[in-house]
Order: sequence, then C-alpha cells, then structure tokens
Amino acid sequence: MNKSLITNLIALSICLLSTILPVHNKAIFTIGMFALLGGMTNWLAVHMLFEKIPLMYGSGVIPNKFQEFKSAIKTLFLTEFFTEENITAVLSKSENNEKDKLFELINFNKLFDGLMEAIVKSKLSTMLAMIGGKEALEPLREPMINKLKDKLLEHSRSKDNSGQQDEIVKKLKESVGEIIDGRLDQLTPEQVKRIVEDMIKTQLGWLVIWGGIIGGGLGLILTIAENQIF
Repeated sequence: MNKSLITNLIALSICLLSTILPVHNKAIFTIGMFALLGGMTNWLAVHMLFEKIPLMYGSGVIPNKFQEFKSAIKTLFLTEFFTEENITAVLSKSENNEKDKLFELINFNKLFDGLMEAIVKSKLSTMLAMIGGKEALEPLREPMINKLKDKLLEHSRSKDNSGQQDEIVKKLKESVGEIIDGRLDQLTPEQVKRIVEDMIKTQLGWLVIWGGIIGGGLGLILTIAENQIF
C-alpha cells in the first residue's frame, strides 16, 4: 500500500468534493488544498533523498554521498571493532600453542557470530542495515576466519613473538581492511539506494501522511480564523 499516493488522493478528493457541496464548500476546499500541499511537499522531500532532480541542489543525497558512505563503513569497522588492542588480545590467547591445539581452543565461527550480534545490538545497527544487515557481512566469514587462522599460526610459530607482534597486528589489520574493501566495492550506488529504500521508505511514507494531516489542520484553523465556518 502506497501511503503517499493514498494520502494525496484523499486530499485531492476533498478539494474536488468541495466543488459540488452546497454549503461550506470554500472551507472544505481550503482544508483539502492545505492537506494536499502538505502531503505533496513531504512526498517531494522523501523523493529527493533517493533521486537527483535537475536544478534542485541537495537532491539525491544518498547516491551523491555513496563514496563517503563506503569510507565511513570501513572506518567504523577498523576503529570500533578491529582495533590494535582487540587484535592483540586475541593473539595473546594463542601464545605457545601448536596449530591443532590453537584452532581447537578458538571457535572462529562463534567468534564471528559474536561480533555480528554485538554490531546488531549496538547503536551502529542502523548503519549496518544500510548495507544489507547481517547478511551483507556473511560473505566476510570465511575469508576473515582464514586470515585469522593464518596470522594466529604465524604468531604461534614465531620465536620472538614480542618483537613481531606489532608487525603481525599491523598486517592483520591491513588484511581486514582489504576484506572490507572487497565487500564494499561490490556495492553500487543503485544497490545502496535500493537497500535504504527497502528499509526506511515505508516508514518515510508516514511523513507524507502527517504532512497531509497537519496541512489539513492548518487549513481548518485558517477557515475558523476567517469565520468561514462558525
């Protein structure tokens, strides 16, 4: 159901109905017209979020900011979740373990699932939803787990872990950045626009409904103020 279309059609119907009513037709026309103007204005504002309109500065903000959006997502993951402190903490748990023992001690799938749950439950969930939610991160599971295994094994075999740990952390963080870049590079501006539309455009339809209601209310107040009803 298209909330925007229904709201504007109702407002337009009120305007048309006023032309055949024997009484209070001017007042009803004013209410309908204000409701139509409110609904149409908010509909245009919602439309401008997703589509570029010639000669209208600021329209198409989502496709226009696509590159900034991708950069922000990468920065978010590297600065909030894959910090040097977090990576070092994981590496320290695996010290002095052989490959088999190391991999038995760490449930990499559970580690990845825990990370996903933490993101979904955090204030960052809205931004995550804009790139497809948890499902968008699922392709990162296998390459990220494999990369973690490689780096952890390299660390466990090192004769001088303390001297090489900083370098391992740096390389691991670079690897995570490359994985994230690979996933983000698969997204096009059109895909991002569609993801956001699917997620919030239905709710944005309520802006049009409230625009019509508030506009109609203002029209009613105007007619009362002009003593056209009472």
